Amino acid sequence: MASAKKQNSPAAARRAKLEEARRKERARERRSRIITITASIAVVAGLVAGGGYLMSAADQQDRAEEQAKSSPVRGERSWDELTQNHVQKKVDYPMNPPVGGDHNPVWMNCDADVYTAPVPNENAVHSLEHGAVWVTYNEKAKPSDIEKFAERVGRTPYSLMSPVKDQDAPLVLSAWGKQVTVKSATDARVAQFFTKYVQGPQAPEPGAACTGGIAR
Repeated sequence: MASAKKQNSPAAARRAKLEEARRKERARERRSRIITITASIAVVAGLVAGGGYLMSAADQQDRAEEQAKSSPVRGERSWDELTQNHVQKKVDYPMNPPVGGDHNPVWMNCDADVYTAPVPNENAVHSLEHGAVWVTYNEKAKPSDIEKFAERVGRTPYSLMSPVKDQDAPLVLSAWGKQVTVKSATDARVAQFFTKYVQGPQAPEPGAACTGGIAR
């Protein structure tokens, strides 16, 4: 009888309540650990999968760039054995816009420079010698294409853009010894031309300055 009273005493009840609380706390902690471990595994798996995706995307981009550089640009015209003399006079170039030849000693700034007025051919050719791509357009070019090209040039070092009113085609891309006409700014050849010829092997002086020259 005394033993039964002891088991039913307030102290025993408190101990039982405390033990029950501890049991529930241990169960809660166990559930929390399971959730944490599961979440960690999911995060790691996601990082691994995401990392694999990013690496795959980077590899695909590298392959696309290499293909763009090694493949010919459809419809491109080329000129070889272009002279590189520095002259102070106007030059009568055999192509318009010019893609090389004698030129002014001072280059046109081509550090993502967009000009809204014509620039001197002789200075622009010097920029091409340094590895720049020159985007030109006439009054027949669509405003939307001009805007898109301005955005591309504006984020591309070693490129410049300006109007050439008397060129035959509305949109022309030029590099040293290379030129192609395109129908729009979304033409696939635009990206290829930039990838292949911005600081490309065609340039006689790649890496030479594109700042510190003439700006308009």
